[in-house]
Amino acid sequence: MQSDDTVSMTMLKKDVATFIEARNWDQFHTPKDLAIGLITEASELLEHFRFRDNAEIDTLLTDDDFCQAVYHELADCLYFVLAISNKLQIDLTQVFKEKLAISAERYPVSLAAGRNVKYTQL
Repeated sequence: MQSDDTVSMTMLKKDVATFIEARNWDQFHTPKDLAIGLITEASELLEHFRFRDNAEIDTLLTDDDFCQAVYHELADCLYFVLAISNKLQIDLTQVFKEKLAISAERYPVSLAAGRNVKYTQL
């Protein structure tokens, strides 16, 4: 069985490219449309949590059907992240590491630990 431990980002990006190519969808996958798709899927993910308090969410997260629906929406988000990274020829690992380093500078542990404020308020 494939898992995060055995599948690379490159493999996932190739899977998405193959999926898109087989359906001749590249013509519909402009950066703008892919960004819209990502936000749409993120909104669908949010719907599962909207108007629910943390106790209700904790209970729902014990339900297999609820979890499966959440997981599928998250996978849809990943699809669009991978598709747009293919379209723009982005090395996601490199960009992620770069952005994480920027965030580490903005949110030093000494100031940010245990706080949920924007870096401009630290």
